[in-house]
Formats: sequence, C-alpha cells, structure tokens
Amino acid sequence: MNWLTGFLRRPPIGWWDLADILVVSILIYEVLKLIRGTRAVQMALGGCVLAGLFYGSRWGHLETMNWLVRNLIGYVVFAVIVLFQSDIRRALAHFGRAPFFRYLAKTESAEDTIEELVVTSSLLSEKRIGAIIAIERQIGLRNYIEGGIRIDAILTYDLLQSIFLPSSPLHDGAVIVQDDRVASAACFLPLTVNPKLSKELGSRHRAAIGLTEENDSVAIVVSEETGSVSIVVDGQIERGLDSDELRARLRALILQRREKTPKREVQYT
Repeated sequence: MNWLTGFLRRPPIGWWDLADILVVSILIYEVLKLIRGTRAVQMALGGCVLAGLFYGSRWGHLETMNWLVRNLIGYVVFAVIVLFQSDIRRALAHFGRAPFFRYLAKTESAEDTIEELVVTSSLLSEKRIGAIIAIERQIGLRNYIEGGIRIDAILTYDLLQSIFLPSSPLHDGAVIVQDDRVASAACFLPLTVNPKLSKELGSRHRAAIGLTEENDSVAIVVSEETGSVSIVVDGQIERGLDSDELRARLRALILQRREKTPKREVQYT
C-alpha cells in the first residue's frame, strides 16, 4: 500500500499540468492517425513489446534480458531511421501542414494555387476542353468531396489537365480544390433552378451556379463549345474572362484582399 499512499500525497494538479497532458494526448493521437494503415503500425507494436520486456525484466530481476534489451534499443533507433525514412518525411510534412503553420504560409501558398488555376484554365480554353473547378473557402465541401473520387494530391496544372482530358475516366464531373490540394475529382454538383439564366449556359455552368448558391465556394468553368472561361461566385456568373482578369478575381476572392478589383458585369442573358 506504500505506492497508493505515495500517489495520494502527490501535489495537486494545476492548469499547466492539464495543459501538458492535453498537448501530449494530441501528439499521441496525431501520431496514431498518421501511422494507421501503414507498416509503421507493426513497428510501433514491436516497440511496445520491447518496452514491455524492458520493464518486465526489471520487475522480475532478469538481468540478462534487461541488459540485452538496453543494448538492443540503440540499434533499433538507427534501424527505424533507415527503414522508415519515407514515413518519417511524411510525418514531418504532415505536422508542417498543421493549421498554425498553414496559416503562416497561406498567402504564398494561395498565390501558387491561383497561378496553377489560371494556367490550367488558359490551356484548357485553348484546347476547348470543358472543365469545372470548385474552390473551397470558409464553408466545407465535404459532402461533394465524398461523392467523387478522392485524389488528395498537390495542385498542379499537369494534374488538372490530365483529369479533364476527354480520354480520362475522371473528366465527367467537377474537381474540388482545398487550399493547395486537389481533394477530389468526378464530383457531381447540384444544378441551379434559376429560371432567369440564359439558355446558352450548359450543365457545367448550371452546376457551378447551383453549388455557389448553397455556399461561399468559387467555381471556374471552361466551356467545351467556345473555350470561354467563366467564374461563378454567390450564384452569379462572369463570362469571357482572360488570364489577367481571372487572376485578379481569384486573388480578390481567395486572398480576400480589400483592394478594389474591377468586377465585370454579371451576365444572365
């Protein structure tokens, strides 16, 4: 009962102790999420077995076993670094994308994203390849992402072009962008029921309008018939944008700057 008496005589737990426990709990949770479904899970189980052998040998006074485990741990650390270097890089990159660090790099990342979107729109427009790209802002698009094919890859114009090629199995539907990543492709969006829209607008334009009527997302539409590039916000469509105009509108909408960007007249008819 000495251990129970010693435990009850411990000093009271303060706010800093609770904060310490919370931070450690979050780190453990993130690590478990990161290694879930990977071969690192088996390595973690092996580490737990070694820890159990170490403390079990101390408790049972198994000096030889304890000596063996203590000397083995040093080599295990180097083996983990060599064998799991790719997983370690992925883990560090994962923590680097945490909300706090992502906020610090938001402007630079958004600028790169905008440029990739502008280049993609221009190339698709020249080839008259139809496309619709939805950009998530404050309101999440998880329902539409889960209804498509998950991609979860860094946004590049090469990737977007390959998705919208007519020969691609993913070209039929929308691409949803989250920050600097392509979250999902072949997503089906709700069509607008606005009776005032021009009959010239096809299903891509109506889907973009329908989506932005429900949330604060931004949609880029490339017409398959004319190659015209349009941008849709709050259920309103701006058609016939060139690269510079598209870039300026995306900067104003995504970076949310207060500068007054010239806005083209909204076209319904």
